[in-house]
Amino acid sequence: MEKQPGKQITWVIKNFSTLQSKRVQSDIFVVDLCRWQILAYPKGNDKANHFSLYLAFAGSEYLPLGWRRHAKFSLTVVNQFSEKLSQLRETQHWFDKTNPDWGFSEMISLDELHDKEGFLVNGEVKIVVKVDVLEVQGKVDVSEESSPVMETIDVNGFQVLPWQVESVNRMFEKHQDIASNFSVNTTLQNFRPKNPYLKTAFMNVLLSLTQTICHSPWEISNDDLAEEYAALSYLTAEGFQLDWLGKKLDEVKEKKQKEKACLAQLQEMEEELKPLKRKCSEMEAQMDTVKAELSAAKYPVSLYD
Repeated sequence: MEKQPGKQITWVIKNFSTLQSKRVQSDIFVVDLCRWQILAYPKGNDKANHFSLYLAFAGSEYLPLGWRRHAKFSLTVVNQFSEKLSQLRETQHWFDKTNPDWGFSEMISLDELHDKEGFLVNGEVKIVVKVDVLEVQGKVDVSEESSPVMETIDVNGFQVLPWQVESVNRMFEKHQDIASNFSVNTTLQNFRPKNPYLKTAFMNVLLSLTQTICHSPWEISNDDLAEEYAALSYLTAEGFQLDWLGKKLDEVKEKKQKEKACLAQLQEMEEELKPLKRKCSEMEAQMDTVKAELSAAKYPVSLYD
């Protein structure tokens, strides 16, 4: 079997502080034609006051005899404010029917997770797993399938979701100077934010901005426009070269101003038309009266009335 490249999967655990279950698990994702899951113990797995984290093969009870996978993997509890503070653990393990999961019972202390800024943000904890299958023994008939978990793909130094790849590639191909010292087919070398999670956040802001611009100006409120300018200023301050996007945003602003001017002009014309319409209505009523009188005048005189 041809060895497949490793994959990076992102899993967000929502409402972490209020979870009642002893164990929670991610959706299933596929690496090397096998189904995997991340297992998390929010209050620890036989380790008090710790967050425990494991990589597991999904459906181990159905594995045939002789099936084994030697995988190198890493698990990271992401600090969304500082990459240096993220808790990363790496290991290798032979996964089989009797040993279907492996990981770390003391991934991070709950005191650190709750008290240190960046780990628990808006009630969410973000987990990243990277899996690289090194050796394969035995066959499992599992077809490759897309993962319901957020599988990210590296595009020029940014981790983006699969459905974002085409948009990001097109943007970089058309605007090669989108970041300082950027060159197509290479990763960013001197781009200021080195934290990949911050870079991903910046890219999401940028993609959201471009998607908003693609909407009809009629659908974009003035508040939306103000937010887009703020986002543009923010991205520019972080080192993005976005003059081209600023021009597009200015075009949207001009269209919005033209829209406002046209609506005001139409309202003014409507107000001017009101007395004219009223006059026309009165004239039409008078004409109907005169037409009735004309019809009566044309009627022949009767000799016997």
